[in-house]
Amino acid sequence: MPLLELIKQPRTLEETALDKELLLDLTLKHFYDGGVLDLQQLVDRMALTGNVIETILALLRKDARIEILSAKENSAGVRYQLTDLGSAVAKNAYLRSGYIGRAPITINHYRQLVEAQSVFNCTVSREQLKETFTDIVIHEHLYDQLGPALHSGRAIMIYGQAGTGKTFICKHLTRCLDGLVHLPYAITVGREIIQFFDPLIHVPVYTVSDKTSYQFDTRTDQRLILCNRPVAISGGELTMARLELNYDPVTRLNQAPIQLKANNGIYIVDDMGRQRVPPVELLNRWIVPMEEHIDYLTLGTGQHFPVPFDTVLIFSTNLHPLELADDAFLRRLGYKIHFTAITEEQYTLIWENECKERSATEEEGVLDLIFELYAQTNRPFLPCQPRDLIGLGLDMAAFKNKKGQLSKEDIMLAWNTYFIDI
Repeated sequence: MPLLELIKQPRTLEETALDKELLLDLTLKHFYDGGVLDLQQLVDRMALTGNVIETILALLRKDARIEILSAKENSAGVRYQLTDLGSAVAKNAYLRSGYIGRAPITINHYRQLVEAQSVFNCTVSREQLKETFTDIVIHEHLYDQLGPALHSGRAIMIYGQAGTGKTFICKHLTRCLDGLVHLPYAITVGREIIQFFDPLIHVPVYTVSDKTSYQFDTRTDQRLILCNRPVAISGGELTMARLELNYDPVTRLNQAPIQLKANNGIYIVDDMGRQRVPPVELLNRWIVPMEEHIDYLTLGTGQHFPVPFDTVLIFSTNLHPLELADDAFLRRLGYKIHFTAITEEQYTLIWENECKERSATEEEGVLDLIFELYAQTNRPFLPCQPRDLIGLGLDMAAFKNKKGQLSKEDIMLAWNTYFIDI
């Protein structure tokens, strides 16, 4: 189905495709939370049109669950409140599900939405990559590996020594992915609501108060929010539980797992091998999603259901890939990209860019001293080191009331503080 059809505002109860009882319960919970509400307040809270809300209110009035109050001066019209019966039903609805927010979209609607906005429809040229990383120092050969990997539909393993810029480069790959995406606030599977929108992962391109936005101008479905393509990152804290639906018995909310929130974007499993679960167990969790682009989740009720897996999945590790998995699994990944140390020329460029960005002035010969120290200790040049050493050197200078000045003495102190003698 075309994207424009999928993001069109539903005008009737039937067009929402939602279970009628679910919508009635959600409306009652809004009354339970907000007290006396008028039509406009309910439209804003539930992100449905006035026509749909009026239909719901008529059903609730018919069942004597709400009653009408007269309009106030500052009210947009007649106001409504729960009856004693409605209050009891609302309490029971709230005990079943703690979700009070915008109306959800159905899981079928979500599947179609993900397919229409697939991250693998984004094509990336070498020129686009070079333009994206114009302010970042990167090995030339990486352009020819990262580009095809991005829209291949295959998972990617990036490996190399700590400090070679793996995570930094991965985060910036989303700049190459064209277009914005419409994401739901919540998804429903039957009558179970799953909270989807996560402000830590999903970055809206407008604010709700921005009445001149694209979203308001075209009257798209207000249950959706226009965002940049998501980038989700998990590190050493990742557990198997975070990859499944999470039900909180206190809030009575179902929270979507991180890989579902990353659909239509990028999911980076950082520091692979440092998690509290064996790498093989974690990698095996991805076999079906990687090969079929479908994941399977289970509700607390025991209902098992498929969801799309439309994510550029990137494993980033400081370990050698063969320490994490065998050849058979690594073949499934398709792309294994090795990040290596940089050259002296690239190091110099990063150093100069960092000094410029921090408005730092250098004593003559500072960089020569740095290169002497590298030669003496036989250390590789890593992209993270110029930033770190300059930062420490400026800390030393600020302590001596010489803010913004990099001297040989301070850089020597920074070097001895930063590196551990082998």
